[in-house]
Amino acid sequence: MNTNLSSLSRRDAIRRTALLGAVAAFGSRFSVTSAAEAPGAVSLPPLGYAYDALEPHIDAQTMQIHHDKHHAAYVANLNKALAGAPELAGKTIESLLSDLETVPEPVRMAVRNQGGGHANHALFWQQLRKNGSHGPSGDLAKAINSTFGDFAGFQKQFTEAATKQFGSGWAWLTVAPNKQIAVESTSNQDTPLSKGRTPLLGIDVWEHAYYLKYQNRRPEYITAFYQVIDWDVIAERFKKAVG
Repeated sequence: MNTNLSSLSRRDAIRRTALLGAVAAFGSRFSVTSAAEAPGAVSLPPLGYAYDALEPHIDAQTMQIHHDKHHAAYVANLNKALAGAPELAGKTIESLLSDLETVPEPVRMAVRNQGGGHANHALFWQQLRKNGSHGPSGDLAKAINSTFGDFAGFQKQFTEAATKQFGSGWAWLTVAPNKQIAVESTSNQDTPLSKGRTPLLGIDVWEHAYYLKYQNRRPEYITAFYQVIDWDVIAERFKKAVG
């Protein structure tokens, strides 16, 4: 997979349009403020539910450390970088990730890594709930059936992408500007936004997301993850992305 994100939009003006379209579909509220207006450029969003809400599938201690320590660290490190780039004030972190070439070079890597960690995790918390939901429905279900044959076909590809992601990273269900969905993976905290695609569903396969409960048994964590997906949230993301 090509991760040379700093040169993505240089080659093709059409790609720039696709990137900006992905930002509009993503619709984040996490905008950057100037250092003079706030102590940090972004803030840590609340988890939105109790640490133990996803038990027994994802344990409370993992959720607390994952949110309060790991995600908080991405936010803190991003704030440090953005404090030296006041010209970025008012832009969403997703818009920066979608067009990294326009981010000043001194902070570009921090936006890619720390900003990616922030955006990916903000999306991650929102898509989970106790007991999950019934599964895809409506237009999202039709798109999944058309692309993967059926929901089982999607699960097979998504599980494979998450299992085979070497080292740290993510597996995703994404949608392109042409409304085609796909399963893909990214390394570290890279995001599909930087390739002009809108993330609909993402699973964090960094070890900090599952090691306390599952140790080296990543496939068990992936199986458990399916039990807490809020498919209503995913369907809403799809609806917004395809217009």
